[in-house]
Amino acid sequence: MGHSSSKPKPDFAFQQALKKAIPDTSLLSFPQDKDFPAKVKVYNLDDPVVPAAIVRPKTTEQVSAAVKCAAAAGVKVQPKCGGHSFANYCLGGTNGALVIDMVNFQKFEMDRKTWKATVGGGTLLKDITKRMHDAGHRAIAHGTCPQVGIGGHATIGGLGPLSRQWGASLDHIREVEVVIADGSIVRANEAQHSDLYFAIRGAAASFGVVTEFVFQTRPEPPSCVHYSFTFEVGDWESKAKTFAKWQAFVADPNLDRKFAAQLIVTPVAIIITGTYFGSRQEFDDLKLEAKLGGRPKTSIDTFENWVATVLNWAQQEAINFSGGIPAAFYSKNLAFKTGNLIPENGINFLFKYIHEANKGTLIWFVIFDLQGGATNDVPLEESAYAHRDTLYYLQSYAIGHDKVSKTTHNFLEGINNVVQKSMPLVDFGAYAGYVDPYLPDGQKHYWQSNYPRLQQIKAEYDPQNVFANPQSVRLPSLSK
Repeated sequence: MGHSSSKPKPDFAFQQALKKAIPDTSLLSFPQDKDFPAKVKVYNLDDPVVPAAIVRPKTTEQVSAAVKCAAAAGVKVQPKCGGHSFANYCLGGTNGALVIDMVNFQKFEMDRKTWKATVGGGTLLKDITKRMHDAGHRAIAHGTCPQVGIGGHATIGGLGPLSRQWGASLDHIREVEVVIADGSIVRANEAQHSDLYFAIRGAAASFGVVTEFVFQTRPEPPSCVHYSFTFEVGDWESKAKTFAKWQAFVADPNLDRKFAAQLIVTPVAIIITGTYFGSRQEFDDLKLEAKLGGRPKTSIDTFENWVATVLNWAQQEAINFSGGIPAAFYSKNLAFKTGNLIPENGINFLFKYIHEANKGTLIWFVIFDLQGGATNDVPLEESAYAHRDTLYYLQSYAIGHDKVSKTTHNFLEGINNVVQKSMPLVDFGAYAGYVDPYLPDGQKHYWQSNYPRLQQIKAEYDPQNVFANPQSVRLPSLSK
């Protein structure tokens, strides 16, 4: 995608300028360095990229100096936190970008009067959980993979099991410190730089480097039930019926917001799993297993400790989805609105297709991830995140051996095509957290009706398009 397969030659003039901007060369890495590949840490091995340089600043002033240097040289800039972009956009997405690795931005402070937490832009989710817990048993909504960084996660959306109760991670943001394209260091919130504040919450990689977040935290949930129902059935008709029952259950507008769920289609089973943020008795009262029917293998565990709950998510993540380990993979997704459920014939076509299609790989899965609830309460114009009417996401995922084959690409494309054919009048969106570099007009899928406003903000804050990747917000003049 978008970059040369040959290694680019080092830009020595840019390197010298960067060394002048940041004299501490221990913070800099260049392509000719022996340890450069280890510093780059390509996540999706199917789409390797080679940055022009990596800087690991320790201060916001160093971030500013690096951005100014890149802008003067015409080099694109992208921040990196956990490094889990599906298309390596945190490395630029194409060869020759300056990567600002935020690993040293680990600030943490908790105001025990307002319960607002100040969090460095390089913090990983596992560390946020522990630091908020230690500072007064507090939490925010976020995803389940512990190695993911808050910098990318909370500025794309930041969806997780608590989102139905508390919204996305970005809904907890009250202020950010951000370095913009001219190197200025600004604070953005509702009162100042409010347009930038809007853009950062959903599309930050197109606008600047967030060095610091201020989050409004909440008390940790006191007890949680983790459940898993595994349906080991062979025929696609049974799988289709199980999915239809799950879809009907989660589509109830009065569904308890303490209920979080995923339906995962694997090569050997359907797994319906998730967390209920309440007591075992309350969970049992939902009668989920009875409503799903069949005879699944059942696992239900109660956790009285929030940290144990999050650790359990991490273990499940590692078991099910390789736990953030680099691989050659491809992923596609669709966003389903509350009023646009897959019809019965569409469900049948989908599961028949999944059963019969040539996958080209043994490692694949399809996740239906329940959202709705509090994420739907927030007005669309409140932040750049555009999927305020989404009930659930479909995310398909497949891992190749060394590369992802054309057969595997076609398999995942086919999943979306089958669904879209059964729902021809529906305008599907896509979640930027599951970035798809092969998606035409990705920006319009990711940001939908918020995109024109984002383009105007881009023109104001980054008129030279310094912060760019293959699917970033385009300047109005660069649009088709």
